[in-house]
Amino acid sequence: MSMADEEEIFDITGAPKALSADQASRQKRYFISMMIRTVCFILTVILPSPFRWVALVGAVVLPYFAVVIANAGRETFSPGANIRDENPPALN
Repeated sequence: MSMADEEEIFDITGAPKALSADQASRQKRYFISMMIRTVCFILTVILPSPFRWVALVGAVVLPYFAVVIANAGRETFSPGANIRDENPPALN
């Protein structure tokens, strides 16, 4: 096999978005989750007793989900990123 046969061919449409754009979107999701948590704490103080407990549970549980959602960012494998035709068409 020649060097040309060994080259990896990458599909540009399958390229992941830039790291800075990925981090910005993750920070935005985390910020929105923390704002919802802040609202839950405020509602805990304002609402009457049965609803107060629901808001408190939301304020206590939401940080776990916020971190999990914020960390669900860049994946190490993107399907279609490495395209290699095992049997390329022959030129006649």
